Amino acid sequence: MQIHESSEDYLESILMLKERKGFVRSIDIANELDYTKASVSIAMKKLRENGYIEVDAEGFITLTPAGHKIAARIYGRHKLLTEFFVRLGVSQETAAADACKVEHDLSEETFEKLLLHAQKNSEDPGTR
Repeated sequence: MQIHESSEDYLESILMLKERKGFVRSIDIANELDYTKASVSIAMKKLRENGYIEVDAEGFITLTPAGHKIAARIYGRHKLLTEFFVRLGVSQETAAADACKVEHDLSEETFEKLLLHAQKNSEDPGTR
């Protein structure tokens, strides 16, 4: 499944907003990402046409199972990378910004190794 980085960012934002607010509208995404309402509207149309989101009559946006799968993968990468960078001594703000840059391009192999490393270190209190 080939999806553009910008679409991944939108789907991740929808997931994060849903967790934080309980609901998501286009204006929430525009505010979150600091994009224009017009840009978000175009992106939401494409995501809906590709089967990644649904929009109800009141304008509330939900992820389809396919959209949720992508969003959860990207958000999981984001959280792990942010935590990893913070443990290296990077500030929370910089770590989150850098994680956002890396989360899309990191190979599955490298991500899996980072995940194994993080799990190993969280199980071994002597490594903290």
